[in-house]
Amino acid sequence: MRVSGHESFACRYAWLPKTLNAVVKSPNLFGDDDLAMVELGVGKNMVRSMRFWSEVSGMVTSTDRGYNLAPSELGKQIFGPRGLDRFLEDSTTLWLLHWKIATTPNPLLAWDFLLNRWQETEFSESRVLAAMAKELDAVNRSAKMNTLRQHLSIFLLTYLDSRMRRGEDGEDNLDCPLTDLDFVVKIGEREANDSDGKREPVYAFRREDKASISPGLFAYCVNDFWNRRHGGEMTLRAKSVAYDYGSPGQVFKIPEQEIYQRLSDLTTTTENRIIFNDSEALPQLSRPERVGEDFLLRQAYN
Repeated sequence: MRVSGHESFACRYAWLPKTLNAVVKSPNLFGDDDLAMVELGVGKNMVRSMRFWSEVSGMVTSTDRGYNLAPSELGKQIFGPRGLDRFLEDSTTLWLLHWKIATTPNPLLAWDFLLNRWQETEFSESRVLAAMAKELDAVNRSAKMNTLRQHLSIFLLTYLDSRMRRGEDGEDNLDCPLTDLDFVVKIGEREANDSDGKREPVYAFRREDKASISPGLFAYCVNDFWNRRHGGEMTLRAKSVAYDYGSPGQVFKIPEQEIYQRLSDLTTTTENRIIFNDSEALPQLSRPERVGEDFLLRQAYN
């Protein structure tokens, strides 16, 4: 579980395509902070943050366990010269980035904990901080409270307009593109757990079907989840897609009824590569062989 690396910055609009273009020209750019600062036009901490978000989102990969980077196949498909969404204008890309960040192989604590293990309908900073500290303690790890607070702040800045979060007016300050998803909403205030009389915002996930998640992208994420969590199995329970750790139901906060409705469309969306058997006894998916990610990605943007 990681609680640092983002250098206190949420990902910004231009960072991912800019990083991909930069490492195509100079694979070792991030090995020289001074050069990277000049080439990218940002400070040292932002350089490190740009690398962090590009790797966490799966858009770039390390080629030698060092500073040499290259666009991943997915990164090239999205932001390459003939990419599906070169300028980050499609909500499909935003949901895909959310999915990749939430399911990154080395999990980010706030994403992992809030999406998969927080069971309450709402959350506030003080309650989540206490719960995350307890979570770390359970696995014999610890982190300074300021580090956890900053990490949770980055989670919120990823999904909330900064003015909405702080109750401020005026121009926004280069919010993360994922704020456009309206995935997290502010629903009120409450008295903070760790202070006398002070109040803090209360947030909630938007728990409903999201029309901007295309059938093809849903199929891509179901297949990705299947490969990561149940890769050796030819069948997958429908309930797993709704409730299992790292599942589309949990990561996207889609209710079970809507998950089942989406599963009923999978056979058509995947052109029979994934079959949904809506058995009353045991609704499940089956696939005779692994489904190509390139095909599903094209379906996501159709």
